[in-house]
Amino acid sequence: MKTILKNSILFILLSFIFSCSKNDDSQPNLIVIEETQPKPEPQPEPEPIIDVYAVGVESDGVKNIAKIWKNGVATPLTNGANDANATSVYVSGEDIYIGGYENNGTTNIATIWKNGVKTSQSDGSRVAFLSSVFVSGDAVYAVGMEVYPIINGELYVATQWINGKATILSEGKNHSWATSVYVEGNNVYVAGYVEDPITKFFVATIWINGVATSLTDNLLGSRAENILVSGDDVYVTGSQFKNGKNVAYIWKNGVATQLSNSTTDGLANAIYVSNDDTYVVGSVNDSDQNRMATLWKNNFPVEPLSTKGIDATATSVFVLENNIYVGGSDGEIATIWKNGEPIKLTDGATSAQVNSVFVAEK
Repeated sequence: MKTILKNSILFILLSFIFSCSKNDDSQPNLIVIEETQPKPEPQPEPEPIIDVYAVGVESDGVKNIAKIWKNGVATPLTNGANDANATSVYVSGEDIYIGGYENNGTTNIATIWKNGVKTSQSDGSRVAFLSSVFVSGDAVYAVGMEVYPIINGELYVATQWINGKATILSEGKNHSWATSVYVEGNNVYVAGYVEDPITKFFVATIWINGVATSLTDNLLGSRAENILVSGDDVYVTGSQFKNGKNVAYIWKNGVATQLSNSTTDGLANAIYVSNDDTYVVGSVNDSDQNRMATLWKNNFPVEPLSTKGIDATATSVFVLENNIYVGGSDGEIATIWKNGEPIKLTDGATSAQVNSVFVAEK
């Protein structure tokens, strides 16, 4: 009897278990435990790399050698066999373009060095000088002057090169010289000067897409040294002759503003515009007629860059992130002034000068 009862209970229990397992198709609930990772600490932005390029010339005591200084480290562009000069530098991406000229033993050749490799712009049949270089897209623009032989003399002719192809800017029979080039959009702006056919004095001139416009009717002489475009405004720096002195000037959209007084000589060599502020550099002579490297901000002079009694000049200016870089010479020493503090690039054993400064940020 006990055996029958045990078997009955076992049967009922198995039937119950079988019934439950047959009707319950649900899966067991899975509990997922997510392991939380700590949030990474925010990383500081990498500091931008600022490279300061300066080009110019240094004498070895016999010949003038074209040079580039990158962050103060000098590299010669020429070997000193013949005179040479680097007059302008432009940085586009990873490429460094330097304009200037090199004598081949017979005549000066207008030259562009791209990353140290030189390309002649003139063919050597006549003397040529290259004053300024600018890069826009795939085009390399340069301006300067070539000397053409004429009866009883020679003629200086303002010349523009685009990717090595020369174009004469001044077709007349009077001397001309192109000193600076700037490209904005489809427009090519060139500064320089053209000899007046009557007075024989130079007249400050700009060319826009090859069309010449005089900046002044000063019959005593004027020159345009540098040109820059910012927004809709065209800026030119240079000088006019007044009261027996050269006077530093800036032209904005053709309107002249005098920067130095006419009691001593002054020159405005270069301009840069940043955040609506204009920076002009050049020189003003002291009472002993030594040039003093000078910076004007918004047409007013700031403290002189050089010391009185030492002949000095400022030839180029570049502004980046509120830092003002000025190139030139302080006595015989090639110099960059950063925010007014001089940085000597040469030791003064021989004469040297910075002609152009370009600052690039990576």
